[in-house]
Amino acid sequence: MDILLIGSGGREHALAWKIAKSPLVGRLVCAPGNPGIANVADCVPLPEDVAAYAKAEGFHLVVVGPEQPLAEGLADACEAAGVACFGPSKAAAQLETSKAFVKALCREANIPTARSETFTDAASAHAYLAERSAPYVVKADGLAAGKGVVIAQSLDEAKAAVSEMLSGRFGEAGAQVVIEEYLEGTEVSLFALTDGDTILPCGAARDHKRAFDGDQGPNTGGMGAYAPPDNLDAGIEEQAYAEIIRPALDAMRRRGTPYKGVLYAGLMLTADGPKLIEFNCRFGDPECQVLMRLLRSDILQALWAAATGRLGGVGLDWYTEACALVVMATKGYPDTYEKGSEIKGLADAEAKGLVVFHAGTKADGDRLLANGGRVLNVTGTGATVGDAARAVYDGIGAIDWPQGFYRTDIGRPQG
Repeated sequence: MDILLIGSGGREHALAWKIAKSPLVGRLVCAPGNPGIANVADCVPLPEDVAAYAKAEGFHLVVVGPEQPLAEGLADACEAAGVACFGPSKAAAQLETSKAFVKALCREANIPTARSETFTDAASAHAYLAERSAPYVVKADGLAAGKGVVIAQSLDEAKAAVSEMLSGRFGEAGAQVVIEEYLEGTEVSLFALTDGDTILPCGAARDHKRAFDGDQGPNTGGMGAYAPPDNLDAGIEEQAYAEIIRPALDAMRRRGTPYKGVLYAGLMLTADGPKLIEFNCRFGDPECQVLMRLLRSDILQALWAAATGRLGGVGLDWYTEACALVVMATKGYPDTYEKGSEIKGLADAEAKGLVVFHAGTKADGDRLLANGGRVLNVTGTGATVGDAARAVYDGIGAIDWPQGFYRTDIGRPQG
């Protein structure tokens, strides 16, 4: 089976790494890929017309890693070209591309979530905030690369966030803002593969969004992750699938926009049970990386089955270990940072039993350069999350990159 993978980050490196292990895979091509992905797949420039390229080159399946191509209708274009695609249609991807859409769906399907209101003008939003107490949750409606959420501890901070979003910081993504009730609890990322009807549970993880130790600093796209998450027992997980995942998929099907691909539910485990924070229409990044490390089964078989409506009867087996991931980011991220610093020592880190996924790198001859904010995803496994995190921190020092930084408390390692 010939596979075209779309994307260039750590999530796509993990998917390529796992797909390459499948006995079903023939040709594996990634567009545009990165230097790490080039070790397990052929990398080509991103075609202007992905669907036409996939058709002309005879790919059996297109696997879409990031959300933006799905938001732009890549799955629809592949379907029109007669090429199977793992990922939802543009209409179904609204589960990620519009928070206001999701809130309306939650009301329709009685999905437990935070109370909220949606605004298009700052004055109305400010008046609404003034009637409530801190902390305040302010979200840009559309895609904002993981940075369109502000948890404000004061009214002035919340008002400033609203004004900034509506004034164009995120472009069309901030044309509306959603102000939510703050939920107390523990966050969990829950994943399900689906062909529009059948649901196949695909693991859970916890990520660390804040830039610095102790959950301090600005929100980022994710500075680390681990699996399995604590506090998520089988009963709570079953409740989340029954009260959140299944009703959402049923509602999408009733609307005539069935959802296919992976559905990522960001949950808050509250005293009243799991509540939805957000949906995403793709694997989480960096959660995907820890899940691929722990998955024993052939991921390609499951991706193909979800894309072609044949998920019934497919199962996934998992290793009993835990996995922890630490993101190495360029100093200055998530704000201003410089590209082009050299990275050395990855082979030394992997010789210590770690697997390093490339998230933002660039090859310059024999040199490896940083080419983004989040640059490396360093993963390790162990009997427990603490053991896995210790393995990462014991080996990450072998990576020679003075311009990088990372959190030292991912997975709360002991000792």
